[in-house]
Amino acid sequence: MDIKTIVAIAVILAVLGAGYAVARPTNDGPWNSMMGNYGDNYGNMMRDYGRGLWHDMMGPSMMGGYGNGSGHCSGYGTPGSGYVANATPITIEKAGEAVEQYLASTGNEDLKLTEIMEFDNHFYAEVKEKSTGIHAFELLVNRYTGAITPEMGPNMMWNTRYGHMNWNVPAQGTVTEEQALESAQGYLDKALPGTRADEADAFYGYYTIHVLKDDKIYGMLSVNSNTGAVWYHNWHGEFVKMMEVE
Repeated sequence: MDIKTIVAIAVILAVLGAGYAVARPTNDGPWNSMMGNYGDNYGNMMRDYGRGLWHDMMGPSMMGGYGNGSGHCSGYGTPGSGYVANATPITIEKAGEAVEQYLASTGNEDLKLTEIMEFDNHFYAEVKEKSTGIHAFELLVNRYTGAITPEMGPNMMWNTRYGHMNWNVPAQGTVTEEQALESAQGYLDKALPGTRADEADAFYGYYTIHVLKDDKIYGMLSVNSNTGAVWYHNWHGEFVKMMEVE
């Protein structure tokens, strides 16, 4: 078996694992057709993934992790190799600095960090295009090493400009922000009663939405701006704090 075949198999297994992870929300609520129309494209997506269409999303060595290189794609920012058992997590400010340094290393001066959130699994960051005001992509930062990886899920699979899949669909979808919020709330009412969809940030091909419970951030989900499919982000863990960047 040659190296290309081995890599293709490894990538397919990783995606299948991510698909299983998003199949249900964090509170073990009911299964609810969350993937929606996304499932209609899953077969084609997997075939394309296996053909090696996973391109470099944003710049040099992204998948290898930023900084000391100890955080690789397989970890997605969760505690793993590269830290000792009693290590102290980095601060949210340090995580923001790591993202800023990464963005500078890409050479794309149009990219800007706008928000970073701390969860107990990792830090989460949103990056926006200065010229358009559209959100470009989402990153995860390892809580112990500062290593950076692209966020799994919609950021990889639905992002029509910076993602890993080329869906051959327009950058501006047919689902409005209002419709996205309605779809999100419809899902939450069934899967996570007592939560509500808050603000929606528009990315290329999808929206990412904060989920609130008792007026506090509980989690996040995304809505495909071409199909209206909902994908809950259940890999973050418990929310800790947020820092907005001007």
